[in-house]
Amino acid sequence: MNGGPDDLDEVTRWALRARDGDPLAQSAFVRATQADVWRLAAALVDPGAADDLTQDTYLRAFRALDTFEARSSARTWLLGIARRTCADHLRQVIRRRRLENRLAEAAAVTGGFETDAVGLHGAADLVRRLPDERRSAFVLTQLLGLSYEEAAAVEDVPIGTIRSRVARARSELVTEVTKALAV
Repeated sequence: MNGGPDDLDEVTRWALRARDGDPLAQSAFVRATQADVWRLAAALVDPGAADDLTQDTYLRAFRALDTFEARSSARTWLLGIARRTCADHLRQVIRRRRLENRLAEAAAVTGGFETDAVGLHGAADLVRRLPDERRSAFVLTQLLGLSYEEAAAVEDVPIGTIRSRVARARSELVTEVTKALAV
């Protein structure tokens, strides 16, 4: 972001004051951004994990606050941290599942996990089924209301990539809804 302190949005000003040790600004920063961080975590991972992921996001953010230079808005910066926190969590879940599967195979356990035959439990489930990159772009722009430019900054990709991911996500969601209605 260019310009002086007057050009900054309120959340970014709070982040800068929080960086300088102002405890009231720290509280205001969290209050102003917590709902968006939680919604992103709930959409990217799972509503059941969103509280913990939100807390982890703020732990990471406050540890890194001294490096925040307001080159982007604090909201964009924080949502980038939230996205990486969710990605790290998913990688950990995948590693744990792989380990469990290897242990199960080694123990020669038979049977498997049952899956839902229909698998359609509402819009949230449909969004969760989108590939990670499309889901993230869709959630950032369509659910959290970020501009394509802000979402591109959060995802660290060109704006055209965000546009195409959102378009593909919409197309996939329409296809899935159409299939569900045909049943």
